[in-house]
Amino acid sequence: MKKKITIGDIAQQMGISKTAVSFVVNGKAKEKQISKALEAKILEYTNKVGYRPNQFAQGLRTGQTKIIGMMVEDISDPFFSSVARYIEEDAYIKGYKIIYCSTENDTQKAKDLIRVYRNRQVDGYIIAPSPGIEKEINDLIDDKLPVVLFDRTIPGVETSNVLVNNYEAANDAILHFIHQGFRHIGMVTVASEQIQMQDRKEGYKDALKRIKGIPNIKEVAYHEDKDKVIQEIEDFLKSNKHLDAVFFATNYIAESGLEAVRNLGLRIPADIGIIVFDDHNLYRLFSPSITAISQPIKEIATNTIALMLQLLEDADINIKEKKNISLKSSLIVRESSSLDT
Repeated sequence: MKKKITIGDIAQQMGISKTAVSFVVNGKAKEKQISKALEAKILEYTNKVGYRPNQFAQGLRTGQTKIIGMMVEDISDPFFSSVARYIEEDAYIKGYKIIYCSTENDTQKAKDLIRVYRNRQVDGYIIAPSPGIEKEINDLIDDKLPVVLFDRTIPGVETSNVLVNNYEAANDAILHFIHQGFRHIGMVTVASEQIQMQDRKEGYKDALKRIKGIPNIKEVAYHEDKDKVIQEIEDFLKSNKHLDAVFFATNYIAESGLEAVRNLGLRIPADIGIIVFDDHNLYRLFSPSITAISQPIKEIATNTIALMLQLLEDADINIKEKKNISLKSSLIVRESSSLDT
C-alpha cells in the first residue's frame, strides 16, 4: 500500500518548516503572512505529489471541516437533485463541500443520519425534514450548530427555513381547472401529515368551495410498490367515473397516475384533465403536454445556501434567530388542462 504523504514529508522534501506548510494547506497563508511566492510554491508541490489534507483532523484544529450535511427525502427525485446541484455549486465557490443523503421520509433513518453527520463533525445542516425528528433538530440548534430547513417545516422547531407557497399554488391550479370548465376535480396525494402536503390539500379543497365542489381525495402510501400505486389509482378512477380532472400532488405520484390513465384508455384532456405539482422536463414533450406547477428551484437553492453561509460565516448572527423565506411557484399551462385542446 502506498504510504500517505504527510505535512512533515512535504516540509522535509521542500526543505522548509512544517509550520509554513501547515499554514498554507489549511488556508492561513495570508493570515500568517506567508509570502505569495512561497504559498504558490507549496501549493504547486502539494498538487504534484497528490497531498490531500485530513478534513477530520483539520476540523479538530480549526473547529471547521468546511463540510455541510444535506438531508433530503430522495436524492433521485428531480426536484431534490436539482436543488442539491445548485446548492453544491454555490457552496463550492465559498470553499464548502456538500455531502448528501436520502432519508426516504423514514424517521429512524433520519435520526441515524443526523448522528452520522454529527460524528463527521459537519459544520451545518440543510434538511428537508422527515416527521418525528423535532428533538434531534432542536438538539443541533441548542448545540449552536447551524440548521436551515427547506421544502417543509416541522412542528416544534424554530429555525430558518425556505418554503414555497404550497397552498396558493395548489389553489391557483384548481381555479385554473375551474376556469377551463372542469367541475368534478379529484386529487391524488401521498398519505402524509407534513405541512407542505397538507397545504396543497387545503389549497385544493378551498378552491373547490368556489363552485361548491365536493373534495374527492385518494391517498397513496409513500414509496409504495409502483405497480400497486398504479392499480390503486386505476381503481380510484374507475370508482369515480364522474371525475373530469385530477390534481396530482407530486410528480412521482403523477408518474404512476399517468400510467393508470393510459391503462384505462382515458383521453387527456377530453376524458380527464391533468395538473401536476412539480414540473418535469419531460412534461412539455408529452402528447398532450402536461400542465404543472413549477417550483423556483434555483431560488430555493440560492436562498437556502445563503442562509446557511450567513450562519456559518457571521459570528454576530444568533444561531437561533429564525428567518422565513417564502417563494412563489408558477403554473405552467399546457395542453392537459384545457378543454379547447
